[in-house]
Amino acid sequence: MNVHATSRPDIAARRMTLATDLDGTFLGGTDAERERLYSWIEANRASVGLIFVTGRDPEFIMEMCREKGLPWPEFVVGDVGTTIAEVTADGHVTPIAKLEEDIAERWGDKGELVRVTLDGHPGLTLQPTAFRYRVSYDLDPADFDANAKERVAEMGLDWLISDNRYFDVLPKGVSKGPSIRRLVDHLGIPETRVLCAGDTLNDLSMLESGLPAVAVGNSEADLKARLDGCETVYHARAHGAAGIIEAIAALDLHDTPKGA
Repeated sequence: MNVHATSRPDIAARRMTLATDLDGTFLGGTDAERERLYSWIEANRASVGLIFVTGRDPEFIMEMCREKGLPWPEFVVGDVGTTIAEVTADGHVTPIAKLEEDIAERWGDKGELVRVTLDGHPGLTLQPTAFRYRVSYDLDPADFDANAKERVAEMGLDWLISDNRYFDVLPKGVSKGPSIRRLVDHLGIPETRVLCAGDTLNDLSMLESGLPAVAVGNSEADLKARLDGCETVYHARAHGAAGIIEAIAALDLHDTPKGA
C-alpha cells in the first residue's frame, strides 16, 4: 500500500500545511462538509501538507485512514502531544526519535506510578490502551474529586481535562502545542503557512501557540473563552470540516472550493 505520492514537494515548500485535531474538528460537520474538505485536500496535495494533531493513538489514526477513507497525513502529533511521528509510504507511523527524546525524559517511565496513585480515584476510570508517555482516564464530572490534580502535580507531571469527560496525565510541559511547534521547526515549515485547527480544551496549547489557528464553530465554550483576545486565532462560524475551509479562505492561506 502506497499512501504517499513520491512526486509531492517537501512539506516545507508547500503553500500551506493543515495541522488538525480529529474528533469534532477534521471529523466534525456533515458528511457533505467532510467530503468537501477531504476532496479539496486530495486535489491539492502538491500545495497542501497534512498533519494530524490528536489525542488519539497512532493505531486508531491509521485504522481511520485505511477503513474510513480519511486523507492520509504525512506526520502525526498523537497521544495529546506525547507522540511525534512520520507516516511512512506504506502506511505505518514511525516515531521521530530526535523529537521524542525530551518527552521520554520528562515522563521518566512514571506510568505505573500514575496508575497506582490514581487507582480507585473518584470519577476516574482508567482507559485500557497502554500509551507510551501518558496515562488517560474517562472522567465522570459528577463524581470527580479534584484532588487528583494535586496528586498528579506532586508526581512532577501535568494533568489535562478536555470536553469535561477525559482526564490525561502527561509529562511536564508536554501537550499538543509544544509538540506541533517542535515538529514544524524540525520540518522547516514557515509558521505563516501553518493552520492549526481544534475544538476542545486539549487543543488549547496548540491554538494559542502563536501559529495561525482556527477554533471551529462547534468548539466547547471553555475553549472559546480561553482564546478570547488571542490575535492568532480565527473563530469560525461553521462547524468541523466546514470551519476549517472557512478559516483557510478568511486567512487567505490557499484557494478553497467554490462556495467556501
